[in-house]
Amino acid sequence: MNYRMIGYVIGRILLVEAVLMALPLLTAGIYRESLMPFLVPMLLLAGIGLLLGGKKPGQMSLYARDGLAVVSLAWIFMSLFGALPFVLSGDIPNFIDAFFETVSGFTTTGSTILTAVEPLRRSCLFWRSFTHWVGGMGVLVFVMAVLPMTDGHGMHLMRAEVPGPTVGKLVSRLGDTAKILYGIYLAMTALETVLLLAGGMSLFDACIHAFGTAGTGGFSCRDFSVGAYQSPYFDVVISVFMLLFGVNFNLYYFLLIRRFREVFHSEELRVYLLVVAAAVAAITADIWHMYGSVWTSLRHAFFQVSSIITTTGYGTVDFDLWPTFSKSILVVLMFVGACAGSTGGGIKISRILILLKAAVSEMKKMLHPNAVATTRLEGKPVSEKTLRGAHIYFTVYMAVFVASFLLLSLEQRGLVTTFTALAACINNIGPGLEMVGPMGNFSAFSPASKLLLSFDMLVGRLEIFPMLLLFAPSNWKRRTNIRRASRLD
Repeated sequence: MNYRMIGYVIGRILLVEAVLMALPLLTAGIYRESLMPFLVPMLLLAGIGLLLGGKKPGQMSLYARDGLAVVSLAWIFMSLFGALPFVLSGDIPNFIDAFFETVSGFTTTGSTILTAVEPLRRSCLFWRSFTHWVGGMGVLVFVMAVLPMTDGHGMHLMRAEVPGPTVGKLVSRLGDTAKILYGIYLAMTALETVLLLAGGMSLFDACIHAFGTAGTGGFSCRDFSVGAYQSPYFDVVISVFMLLFGVNFNLYYFLLIRRFREVFHSEELRVYLLVVAAAVAAITADIWHMYGSVWTSLRHAFFQVSSIITTTGYGTVDFDLWPTFSKSILVVLMFVGACAGSTGGGIKISRILILLKAAVSEMKKMLHPNAVATTRLEGKPVSEKTLRGAHIYFTVYMAVFVASFLLLSLEQRGLVTTFTALAACINNIGPGLEMVGPMGNFSAFSPASKLLLSFDMLVGRLEIFPMLLLFAPSNWKRRTNIRRASRLD
């Protein structure tokens, strides 16, 4: 472990968070609110950041275990310091509640302990949703886009943070890849903001909902979420952009460089859109009798399917009142998730495809032992490493889910509430059903359960392994031979 390099990178990340707090500080100034809730954390972040990241270490290498440690520690520290404005402002006086809310923001989960959001200060509402935008593409990806930090081993950071079975560079330099991704991300966010403004939404509200959509987070500045506006136009715009942000961002880059064939032949994209279409059609037929209109039923079904499969969590209606069949579809979509390389959570379409195709391949081998059955995705054979990684991920995912479910069930909140609360957090969805439904919240859970769910949100966003390995003693053993560490990594 290169401890000095780990500290250096985390210090740079804390400096970036201090700069990011300038935006809610400006918002506080515009709305004539107290500046202290953001000034104090900014000074703390700047001081600690300069102490850790002010001087480059002699050895700048980052290996796999260093990258995993940096990513998990960075997200924890970002959340700890990010919670301070809520506590200092008095909007969320309990630190554990504020930490839960901030983790939910950075991990783009959208679960909340707040019973009402409209009474919050505008600056805190802005920061609360801005954490979605920062965490959506990834904290480390953002930092790599603006600050050169390593000697080329930054891919270990990106692999540990970007969701999906595989991660690669779009261009030769990793920093340029990060810039391209964030350029696309920023352009799409700006476009959605303009469209919401064109529909009559205020600039503040448009920014809040664009941040929540881009990061697929779901924090709103209204108690009744997007449904508060009662606007079919806003419903459609936000629905479409939720789906767009659930697509692998590499495909947008291919569109920009006119590699249209790779986009239109993307198997993951086709399955993603097919799942959405099938779910919307099934739910529309199931809820038609509730609204008496095909268009209204279709609009609500499309919005909620887009919201859940992309793990955004916005709502236009209380879908907890829908028939069991429709709610069951939404619960299944919680686990499916969006595409790899998007801002969405969940298991991911590509990983599910790999697991299903591998299962079919194994059944073919059982019927024809001498046949050569190859698992293929996007027209290419899936490597043994990727295949093994998908199986290991799913196994560990289920182990973490079961363990967390048993611990959470000690609260005696009811089976549906407990199951969907955990599913909503570990898959970075936001709302669940019953007590934690679209009109409910997580405030009734004990401090211990809120910390457990915060851990699960981080586990889900970082795809399990960085958070688990953070607590593995063997991960922190000092290595005196750098070359040996390089070979092992």
